[in-house]
Amino acid sequence: VQLQASGGGLVQAGGSLRLSCVASGGFTFDQYSIGWFRQAPGKEREGVACISSFDGSTHYADYVKGRFTISSDNAKNTVYLQMNGLKPEDTGVYYCAADGDRIKFVHHTVLGSYADFASWGQGTLVTVSS
Repeated sequence: VQLQASGGGLVQAGGSLRLSCVASGGFTFDQYSIGWFRQAPGKEREGVACISSFDGSTHYADYVKGRFTISSDNAKNTVYLQMNGLKPEDTGVYYCAADGDRIKFVHHTVLGSYADFASWGQGTLVTVSS
């Protein structure tokens, strides 16, 4: 599975951005859970949001709940991350990831922790200025 992320940029605090991730190489939403992780400078990569392959349910880390929304366009094999109410602490490189182990994927996303998932995109930089 290959993942191509895009949509990052510079935005002021309180602003919005939408990230996109196009999946290819045999990806299907019923076989792979897919979502977003991020890495701030000097910090470990952490979970943000994901879509479970089991039932298409969405899951979020606590620090983005109510501000970020993950969605998908299954016909385009594309996942989006709508980010509203951005804060300076949301700054970092955002990575799209996918894995066939939905339990592990949702677990790490919600806990905000990193795991060595099967597929990672190249990352897109989000910078939120104060």
